[in-house]
Amino acid sequence: MTTYNELAGFRVNYVSSDPTLNSGNEGQVWYNSTTGKLRALVQIKAWAAGGNMGTARGESGGAGTQTLGLVFGGNGPSNATEEYNGSSWAGGGNLGTSRTELGGAGIQTSALAFGGSTGSNSAATEEYDGSAWTGGGNLSTARTKISGCGTQTAGLGFGGYTTTQLTSTEEYDGSAWTAGGSLSTARDSLAGAGLQTAGLAFGGNNGAIDLTSTEEYDGSTWTAGGSLNTARRVLGGAGTQNAALAFGGFTTVNLANTEEYNGTSWINVTNLTTARRALAGAGTTKAGLAFGGFVTGAVANTEEFTSSIDVTTAAAWASGGNMGTARTRLSGAGTQTAGLGFGGYVTTAQSATEEYDGSTWTAGGSLSTARQNLGGAGTQTAGLAFGGDPSRVVTEEYDGSAWTAGGNLNTGTGRLSAAGTQTAALGAGGYSSYVNTNATEEYDGTSWTTSTNMATARRALAGCGIQTAGLAFGGFTTVNSNATEEYNGSTWAAGGSLGTARYSLAGAGLQTAGLAFGGGTGVNVNATEEYDGSTWAGGGNLGTARRALGGCGTQTAGLAFAGLTTVDSAATEEYTGSFVTTTASNLTSS
Repeated sequence: MTTYNELAGFRVNYVSSDPTLNSGNEGQVWYNSTTGKLRALVQIKAWAAGGNMGTARGESGGAGTQTLGLVFGGNGPSNATEEYNGSSWAGGGNLGTSRTELGGAGIQTSALAFGGSTGSNSAATEEYDGSAWTGGGNLSTARTKISGCGTQTAGLGFGGYTTTQLTSTEEYDGSAWTAGGSLSTARDSLAGAGLQTAGLAFGGNNGAIDLTSTEEYDGSTWTAGGSLNTARRVLGGAGTQNAALAFGGFTTVNLANTEEYNGTSWINVTNLTTARRALAGAGTTKAGLAFGGFVTGAVANTEEFTSSIDVTTAAAWASGGNMGTARTRLSGAGTQTAGLGFGGYVTTAQSATEEYDGSTWTAGGSLSTARQNLGGAGTQTAGLAFGGDPSRVVTEEYDGSAWTAGGNLNTGTGRLSAAGTQTAALGAGGYSSYVNTNATEEYDGTSWTTSTNMATARRALAGCGIQTAGLAFGGFTTVNSNATEEYNGSTWAAGGSLGTARYSLAGAGLQTAGLAFGGGTGVNVNATEEYDGSTWAGGGNLGTARRALGGCGTQTAGLAFAGLTTVDSAATEEYTGSFVTTTASNLTSS
């Protein structure tokens, strides 16, 4: 088998602290002996869907950032303006002059719109203050299919079309345009990025062919830069002179191609989700924004580009602080850093409650009814305990210090699955009067009501998720079960089977991001599996194989505690999910 050393050319480093790295070290892997984590450096570059514009349009102007974007004008011609807040678009003040194929610059609260077509070429300039547009000084040359960059008080407009493609550049000082240095290549339908004194022009059409050429502006003169990999016109652009994005556009077909400029050359990166032409752009290479354009007709689609140097951590369990009381058959609620463990069994049923802060367990208020094999849901400060052996109906609600009585279950049940919150909980399956059950009940914060039965009656199963998107898995029928069922708030449907059939396991997370860990097969197991909404896949094994344990948290930050090994256990383990990726605060980009 090929080893990592053979593939990458070096061995996995064994270090006591995470190193300071840069993007040139992409792919490096190391093991942190202090945290017990296997980690790797990766660069993530991807487009993801953002909120749609209110008005589908192309050939519009764009400005701003990924979280404060601005779109104005467009085909029609249009005078409509919309503002983006990072998730949705809302109407802004209308342009004074409706137009299409215009240039844009600036930010959401201080933008510049210039040129374009009203049916004929326009020289009009308008300034936006975050709510309204007012007239500015006209361009010296009326033109359409123009591009631009810079700010409202230091703008740059270049290229475009009158009756032919243009080389002319104009500089705006907040009130008037003056001539700047000419582009080397006459072109229209190009894209731009940067500032008035450090501008970038790329792509476009010279009247005969689509272009790959890039030019850089120093405030007076344009010089050649690195060529695009894909010649195109009516593309989108964002960023600065030394860190730009080019995306979308048209050759003989609509394009999704995205390229990133480093000041010298363009590098192909992840494509747009939707190939399109005549779109607008804003933002940076770390946080870009693409919006509108044409597919066949105008579209309202928005996409957000992110580029980050991240550390990826392999799935693993690490030791946490021991519980005060070693026990088995308990339940849990909350998160990895705010966990709750309650009930269980030592030599008799237990009422003890403990609270976890991410490192240490401390005593909380005791359950009114001592019990084992109970269900648990909610959070550390709004917990829910229900059912339990032998066939308990009692429900209790926790407020962060004390338990009080809630509404009783309709059917006394222990060894059941549990999910949800204190005011919207779900209990399913279990053992009622010493018979496996498939009964389902929902709690509304006051009372339980029955719902549709599960397909498979079983006990000692686990659950996770919420009341309207629950997950139940594993357990025991007359044999160990690997069955998974998904609940939609009214009915159950079959999900993907566990890789390891088992009982008395624990669960955490959501229906589309579930976690199953521990349990018994005849022997205790340490197996961990992660669910993606359709399939279970292996995660990192528990350090201690055990069954009848407590669990809570999420798929990427789970908590396992207590349970039965050969004796009752107080051990706690904390889970970091499979290849969890976090932005690296101690890494530099280069």
